[in-house]
Amino acid sequence: MLDSLDAAKAKAAATYNAAADHFDAPPLSFWDRIGSRTVERLAPAAGASVLDVGCGTGASALPAARAVGPAGRVIGVDLAGAMLERARGKAEALGLRNAAFRTGDMTDLGFAEASFDAVVCVFAIFFVPDMEAQVARLWRLVRPGGHLAVTTWGPEPLEPGGRAFWDAVRFIRPDLVADFRPWDRITEPEAVTQLFLDGGAAAPEVAAEAGVQPLERVEDWWTIALGAGFRGTIDLLSAEEARQVREANLTRLRLEGVTEVQANAIYAVARKPL
Repeated sequence: MLDSLDAAKAKAAATYNAAADHFDAPPLSFWDRIGSRTVERLAPAAGASVLDVGCGTGASALPAARAVGPAGRVIGVDLAGAMLERARGKAEALGLRNAAFRTGDMTDLGFAEASFDAVVCVFAIFFVPDMEAQVARLWRLVRPGGHLAVTTWGPEPLEPGGRAFWDAVRFIRPDLVADFRPWDRITEPEAVTQLFLDGGAAAPEVAAEAGVQPLERVEDWWTIALGAGFRGTIDLLSAEEARQVREANLTRLRLEGVTEVQANAIYAVARKPL
């Protein structure tokens, strides 16, 4: 039987392999916006080496590759091979030959200590049950004078769409309702700071940034659901159940006049002492 960590990895890989087909759709542009903002705050130097853990389709890895230039290098690692294929295609289209992508497990990356000038982890730290241990693993990979950047959700991520989604699922398939969301532990700056300290890292500079994702039409919400973590639940529904959940979800958002969902982020960057 899979232990809790293996089960979490398997679930994340399956969910985001499936979500890859919608991950880069326009209603999910918040991935790219927040990935780019993470790299702006990190400000890697030209020629730097960067590891992006949980890189997805390259939302932060590709801006990092542009920032470090041809003399630098970026390695993106993710469990979801379908995401990595999209990242490779985008890097090739952009002519970013300094970016490489590989399938990997962030709890066992296989790199030597102090291998990178910067390690980046955007919307991935909460995919392992022991987040403090994961911070410690990533911190060990940072060279003295280098940086660890972790970005996570701020309060009310993707609401009110998420509540409407889970209420619809609860009515049709209550056995699939997820009452525990691991990122809820770290949706405030103080909690992110404590996560770094408990993981043995230096105290980070933390910034909370408010953001929203506009919905040009209410159906955009379902595109977001298909390209985000909700996808894992959707794929457990029968075709008819999925149709019913979609209809109930979108009907509620129409009745409530919802035209945007929350996309708040918390950025944390810590520098390893020389």
